[in-house]
Amino acid sequence: MPYRKETFSPHNYFHIFCRGNDKKDIFLDHDDYEHFLSRAKKYAKLHRITIICYCLMPNHFHFLLRQNTKQPISFFMQRLSVSHAMFFNRRHKRSGHLFGSNFKAKIILENDYLLHLSCYIHLNPLKMINCRSDLETYRWSSYSEYLGQNKKDGICDKEIILGQFRDGSTEYKKIIEKFVPSKELEKYEEYIT
Repeated sequence: MPYRKETFSPHNYFHIFCRGNDKKDIFLDHDDYEHFLSRAKKYAKLHRITIICYCLMPNHFHFLLRQNTKQPISFFMQRLSVSHAMFFNRRHKRSGHLFGSNFKAKIILENDYLLHLSCYIHLNPLKMINCRSDLETYRWSSYSEYLGQNKKDGICDKEIILGQFRDGSTEYKKIIEKFVPSKELEKYEEYIT
């Protein structure tokens, strides 16, 4: 396994993201997305990783995670990536690498960065869809969970973000709406490079 420059340590937050090989899609249909999310939930519990928010796009994904033990997030990510690649290749009768490279990781050391990053992740579908109402119903993001629309299958600890607001999801939604549609969305691009 190639050397990673990141130091994964307990009780830290990380922005994790990864693209498909050659920027090709890693999710082709409902079952691909569902499989990935069910495995993320299972492996997060197994590896004691907290999922704070996520967004799955056709050719990439984003997670905001907290590492809760000494076991690095890379264990969780390796298991999730291998599981999804095997499922995807078998299901779509293909072979070879599904992901373009190792996942990328950025440590989050400041609370403002944590809040901005959660917004960036939830705003990610705007690159693909055009209106606010679609953003709220985009199925492969934790944003609907944050708005209280998806109570049954939630996989996120939303209180890490929503608990910082007096009115929780109402205030958070106002922050998100400030960027929909807006050129200011571009300022969040710096968080994925």
